[in-house]
Amino acid sequence: QEALDRFGSDKPDLRFGLELKDITDLVADCQFKVFASVCAQGGRVKGLRVPGCSHYSRKDIDDLTKMAAVYGAKGLAWISLGDEGPKSPILKFFSAGELEALFARLEAGSGDLLLFVADRPEVAEASLGFLREEFGKRLQLIDHDQFSFCWVVDFPLLEYDQEEKRYVAIHHPFTSPVEEDLELLEKDPARVRAKAHDLVLNGVEIGGGSIRIHRREIQEKLFSLLGLSPEEAKEKFGFLLEAFEYGTPPHGGIAFGLDRLVMLLAKKNTIRDVIAFPKTQSAADLMTGAPSFVSDKQLKELHIKTDFPQKE
Repeated sequence: QEALDRFGSDKPDLRFGLELKDITDLVADCQFKVFASVCAQGGRVKGLRVPGCSHYSRKDIDDLTKMAAVYGAKGLAWISLGDEGPKSPILKFFSAGELEALFARLEAGSGDLLLFVADRPEVAEASLGFLREEFGKRLQLIDHDQFSFCWVVDFPLLEYDQEEKRYVAIHHPFTSPVEEDLELLEKDPARVRAKAHDLVLNGVEIGGGSIRIHRREIQEKLFSLLGLSPEEAKEKFGFLLEAFEYGTPPHGGIAFGLDRLVMLLAKKNTIRDVIAFPKTQSAADLMTGAPSFVSDKQLKELHIKTDFPQKE
């Protein structure tokens, strides 16, 4: 959650600053209804200070708004701090005291451009997180010779799927919950943290893993939360549940993406530049010519029947 709060991403690039700031408490009672209504509905208002960009035109800001919209933002509020003082269509909705507190929270100064998104936490974080990375590149704040590692932990174990009307596992259904959160499985499953861990380098996940469940009663509870009946759980995973009865030890692991690591070491922007046999955008392998058609004899040997339209 700290990574999302500060950088708008669970894969933060720590080679530059531009951290997001939560201003929900400062604007909850303001006269700007867009902010106030989102606060009243349990949403968040986040801000991003961009140094030296007070000269941005309305067209420039409209372009930024379109970028934020890709991540679900319904709009992008802004305040420009030029030599003539603050400028923005939303200034009239704030008192002098509210503006002073807002500028202090964002550590704003002359020449800055302040950007705001008011929405559900995940939308505000994702949209401003993208703009943070965009300005990191535009303002040349990134030291491409620097390697900045971090561990990201305490991921949520579950999230609620509005379409399926049930919880789904964020990592996989065999990830162990944090011991202190076990009682929340009954009370508030969305708040349960997972024993999962990602290793991030320069904004790229280069490794990930977890500690697995090794107790039958916890695994059965997870299956229940995911919508599996006891009968379905036994049919699909009975072998696993039975194995727990024989003293399965605590266990876990991590897997590294060697291709991603090589990409970063080689200062490339895509793994296609460093893997041996990259596929085209249509998923074709230019070296082997795959995928391609096989003979009827080969299909018959494997008991595979196709349903391709016959060529005339």
